[in-house]
Amino acid sequence: MASRTRTELPTVLVVDDEAPLVRLVQEYLRRDGLWVEATGNGPDAVQMVAELEPTVVVLDLGLPGMDGVEVCRRIRTFSDCYVIMLTARADEVDRLIGLSVGADDYVTKPFSPRELVLRVRAMLRRSRPESAAERHRHWAGALMVDTNAREVWLDDSQVELTPTEFELLSALITEPGTAKSRRELITQVWGEEWIGDEHLVDVHIGNLRRKIHDDPAWPRFIHTVRGVGYKLRTGE
Repeated sequence: MASRTRTELPTVLVVDDEAPLVRLVQEYLRRDGLWVEATGNGPDAVQMVAELEPTVVVLDLGLPGMDGVEVCRRIRTFSDCYVIMLTARADEVDRLIGLSVGADDYVTKPFSPRELVLRVRAMLRRSRPESAAERHRHWAGALMVDTNAREVWLDDSQVELTPTEFELLSALITEPGTAKSRRELITQVWGEEWIGDEHLVDVHIGNLRRKIHDDPAWPRFIHTVRGVGYKLRTGE
């Protein structure tokens, strides 16, 4: 079988300064049929995302030249690629910092390369185009989500969301009034194979609420269902 080119395969950019780890991750991802590029420093990562337009970036938090948080911030100014943050530090602060700048998922070192491949595959499944039957505009008071155009509008102003924030909001607004557990939202947005802390959902919901000016104490849109998860109310 003839080898396939980069334009024919999903591209994953691995950004980590641990060369043995990068080689191992590259091998696993390539075996899984993906095109993989890599770099070991932050400034090069930003430039490569602009040039390669990868679907997924696997991004280490601790990088020379520019840390992963700043790399993610800069990437988010021009790209909606999925970002999986790698961290060697297990405390929640690092995880929350990474997620607050637009990371979609995180993996704590040491990790199984196979687990990382499953996370990447879950991201790639999320990027599939919607069918005509899945259209299209959904309203909750002054909030509108267009699932075809992948746009969110609030009071006639467009709201910029990360891919994960958009998909979480879509999952809630397409079934208004339905209380969804964290596990249901993870399955719907991250995929059935995702393994990790389900409170990842809370972090993204918090970021989403800030962007749509939704005070959790007096919510207009996203309501916390105690002991269950979240639901979206269609009325003001």
